[in-house]
Amino acid sequence: MSAYLKKSLGTATSLKKGTWSFWVKLTKLGGGMLVGNEVENDNNRGYIQINSSDKLRIIDNDTGGDNCQLITTQLFRDTTNWYHFVFAFDTTQSTASDRVKWYVNGERITAFDTETYPAQNIDLKIFEGGQTNKYHIGSLYASGSGSNFFSGLMSHVHFSDGQQLAPTVFGQTDSVTGSWDIKTDPTFTLGNNGFSIFKDDNTITDQSTNSNDFTLGGGTLLATKDNPSNNFATLNPNIIPKNSQNTGISSGNNRFTNGNAIWQSECSAFGVTSGKWYYEVQFQNNSGGDRRFRWGYQIQDFVNVSGNNSVLGGSGQAAAYFATQGYSASYGAYGVGTTQTDLSSDGDINNDNSVYGFALDLDNRKMYGHKDGTYFNSGNPSTGANGIDISGHVNVGDTLFPAFTVHLSNININFGNGILDATALTGTTYNDADGNGIFKYAVPTNYRALCTKGLNQ
Repeated sequence: MSAYLKKSLGTATSLKKGTWSFWVKLTKLGGGMLVGNEVENDNNRGYIQINSSDKLRIIDNDTGGDNCQLITTQLFRDTTNWYHFVFAFDTTQSTASDRVKWYVNGERITAFDTETYPAQNIDLKIFEGGQTNKYHIGSLYASGSGSNFFSGLMSHVHFSDGQQLAPTVFGQTDSVTGSWDIKTDPTFTLGNNGFSIFKDDNTITDQSTNSNDFTLGGGTLLATKDNPSNNFATLNPNIIPKNSQNTGISSGNNRFTNGNAIWQSECSAFGVTSGKWYYEVQFQNNSGGDRRFRWGYQIQDFVNVSGNNSVLGGSGQAAAYFATQGYSASYGAYGVGTTQTDLSSDGDINNDNSVYGFALDLDNRKMYGHKDGTYFNSGNPSTGANGIDISGHVNVGDTLFPAFTVHLSNININFGNGILDATALTGTTYNDADGNGIFKYAVPTNYRALCTKGLNQ
């Protein structure tokens, strides 16, 4: 990813005190840069990042010497939930460890592999203004452009210039679930360079009273429904396909590319055991010829399987549809120990960019699929008519994971975040039964998007 923000910092309220609050969801390991500020050159700058070892790191240096360097012992490898990071500085503190306070989901970090605190009352380069467009969010300035780009989503990014703040300014513990939840309208002292961005969708105009607006330095910012309050399913980048050549996950972990003439599989870590669920997947031809894909749910998450077992429905129990083109053009219901149901009368997959839906009813043990809004076998998940019985496919109580297998194909998945093929859905769109998510086609009655209140534990 190469999207980043830039601006020119004015005169700081303080070069000794400041607090950043970031809500982030990683899309791959080694998440990259959160905030960076170059003052004169590489030897006079400060930045905070998730480094290539998946650890939080700050460097603040002056003429090649480190004013400060901290690297956490804790690893940050969760690509399924939102993290809340608070970085609070005050070099006037008499106790060295109090000069830099870091918090993750409300808990203070106390274990560091590298632990060099700034001297008392020292000015930090990361706060210093006066340079042109060298203050970056999501990258580090490098020769007039960005580098070390952040890989993931950001929401509710705040900065207080001149204050060392507690995480409770920006978040709170849910009294029922015990999870760490977002405060969507935090109150804090801004200072000269303080700001609030990404409070609403992908807005980089400062939504505080300061008007400290950012500009887009590169790449594209997409508005997504995925946020700290409603955490949507995504593909799991920690799954390595059995032959990773010409494969990849992108677009916020909602696009899977396979240029190989073999099956490759990916899934989400979002598991369901009951209820009614809906998602959409868009098919795109990659290399022509024998293009095939399967979409549905499986009890395995593909992490510890290989060979033919890594194909959706190849091992364990599954509820899935498959479509093929090349050998034959047909649809079918697929499950271990059952015979495929030929649905070829409903069409084929010769048309790129068609959108296929999957409605899973675990309460009544049925599944439904559609192509471009027309359900196979005249099914109607809203009424329960003509659904395919999955009782022979999966056991009651099994945890099912949304899963996909592709062959010389690309697929874009919309779990409800409203993006297909790296483009936000426009025109007529639909929400689920809870008013969540954005879909291209109507969501069946009482079906939900694959999202949940973010449990940032």
